[in-house]
This record gives sequence, C-alpha cells and structure tokens, in this order.
Amino acid sequence: MTAEPVAGPHVVHVDLAGRTALVTGGGGGIGRACALRLAAAGARVLVLDRDADAAEEVAALAGGRAVRVDLADPAAVDRLDADVDIVVNNAGLQHVAPVPDFPPERFAYIHRVMVEAPFRIVRLALPHMYARGWGRIVNISSVHGLRASPYKSAYVSAKHALEGLSKVVALEGAAHGVTANCINPAYVRTALVQDQIADQAATHGIGEAEVVEKIMLARAAIKRLIEPEEVAELLAYLCAPPAAFITGASIALDGGWTAN
Repeated sequence: MTAEPVAGPHVVHVDLAGRTALVTGGGGGIGRACALRLAAAGARVLVLDRDADAAEEVAALAGGRAVRVDLADPAAVDRLDADVDIVVNNAGLQHVAPVPDFPPERFAYIHRVMVEAPFRIVRLALPHMYARGWGRIVNISSVHGLRASPYKSAYVSAKHALEGLSKVVALEGAAHGVTANCINPAYVRTALVQDQIADQAATHGIGEAEVVEKIMLARAAIKRLIEPEEVAELLAYLCAPPAAFITGASIALDGGWTAN
C-alpha cells in the first residue's frame, strides 16, 4: 500500500459567514467532517441525523443545531426547515446481495433515503436560494455513481439517480446563482466502510489489511482509504468563489479508480 496521508490544515480559503448549511448524515463519517469544515468557514450548520446523540455531539462542536430526522419518512423530510444556502446530501447506507436475493423492501428503503430524500430537501431549499441569488447543492455521491460493482444494485442505482438529479438541478439553478455538483469518492475511512472491511475479512478468511488492499483498492491506483476531511475540503472549494463556474459536475475523488 502507498503511504498514509498526512493530516494538514485547511487549504481552501472561503468565508461562509451569514450562510446556513444543512448536512444529512452529519453525525459521523463524511457528514461530520463536512459539518465541521463548513462551521470552520463561518457557516451556521444544521446537523441532520437519525442518531440524535451523534447529531448533538457534532452540532455542539460546530456551534450549530442538531436535527433528528428519519430520511426514510417523506413526511418528516417535508417538515424540515430548509431555508438554507448550502445543502450537503450525504446520508447513505449499504446492503450487499445478488439481485435475485435482494429484498425489494430494502431496495426501496435505500432509494427513499438516498434519492427521494435528497430530492425533497433540494425542492424545499431552492426557493430560498433563488430568492438570495446564491446556493450550493453538493451531493456526496460515490465512485459507484460512475461505475458499478456486483451485489450492490440498490446502492449503485441510487447513486446513479443522485447524479441525474444533481445535473437537472444544475441546469435549472444556473440562472439563479445556484450550483449543483457531485463528489465521487472511492472508499472513505468511515464506520460504514470499516463494517464492510470486517464482514469481508470474515467471509474470505483473510486479514482486514488484505481486504483493503486486495479487494477494496484493487481498481484504484493510489492504495489507501480516503480520509473524510479530504472530501470535506473539496466541499469547501465548491462553496468558494473560484468554483462558481463548476456546476453539473461529478468530481472523482477515487485515487484513479475511474481511470482504470
């Protein structure tokens, strides 16, 4: 494996004072990193998560507000206060099974959380953004929004749908100063990925380090997991003035996976 990354200070200079950001799945992993990065730039952050304690912890660190919500409940999503300037659609989950064995109810649930909820949130947020003439929609997609892997029919199709939604919002929002983009990471060092590593190790009878190198990173040129803070720094750039012309894009943060 290649060398692990060296943690460093924020390199993107962006002033988000006076802006309000909403981050789904903000209680941990990528969402936590994004919430804290936006807060560091001066934004007031709404930390949405199904886990109230996790959301409260991050909100306290960010000086923001925690919102407990089940994104699989459309009525609950529609009740959200979405008068915000920045939306980060990050929440997600995984289920692995061959298509003939994939539970339809699980497929539908994943799509409610990862496609329908982002649509509903963006739909609520756009009028406020349009009125202010500025907005940033950043959808945390995945390399699986651009490429497929077997046994992940719900996740892959949901991420592909999120890509399409993002592009439509980019086209509609351009005249109103609103951009919409996807960030497409490969495997990020999160609890979700750590659980997959443990499951794969047990299934294949190999060590966790071998799972990472020989299974998860087989298609990547850079052989390491991505840190959540690396995703958050790209998010910060997409909110900065130099990124105002970037919209409708899918930015691969994948260590060369999609180049393979």
